[in-house]
Amino acid sequence: MEFIKTDIEGLIIVKPSVFEDHRGYFLESYSAKKYKDGGINVDFVQDNESKSEQNVLRGLHFQKPPHAQAKLVRVIKGAVLDVAVDIRKGSKTYGKYVAVELSEKNKTQFFIPEGFAHGFLTLEDDTIFAYKCSKFYDKESEGSLLWNDPDINIDWQVENPILSEKDLMADLFEEFETPFV
Repeated sequence: MEFIKTDIEGLIIVKPSVFEDHRGYFLESYSAKKYKDGGINVDFVQDNESKSEQNVLRGLHFQKPPHAQAKLVRVIKGAVLDVAVDIRKGSKTYGKYVAVELSEKNKTQFFIPEGFAHGFLTLEDDTIFAYKCSKFYDKESEGSLLWNDPDINIDWQVENPILSEKDLMADLFEEFETPFV
């Protein structure tokens, strides 16, 4: 298993060891000990899964403290462009993002600590996306930033994604007051 630090402190790309043969493959998708050794020392309490058609964009979502969530995300079927935006006000990378392609083929995972807005764009039909969360979901703590905010300027590589009403009404970054110090 390989743990790759990104240009933004705390964001870690995880490449699991995959054992393939004529029957298929085997991989360890999570091991508390190995992840701790790799710099991810988080107790996960909830697993979530979504299925989406191609060009569905979900995000950019976060949970406000004290319900802020760290996430470990991966794709079971299909592919996504996964994005994490640093919304920690004291961070030198505040407002910057990292984008990673996660797919059933590359089996890459992405660790996103508390203090980040998260979103993804599905690149294939019937994409199944899974994520582990460090805190339980709390509706009153929901927050979101506009997916195509000009100040963040994410290159989603799509012009007209399929969005929820909630995501169409998200906050602009310039008007956003982060709850993360």
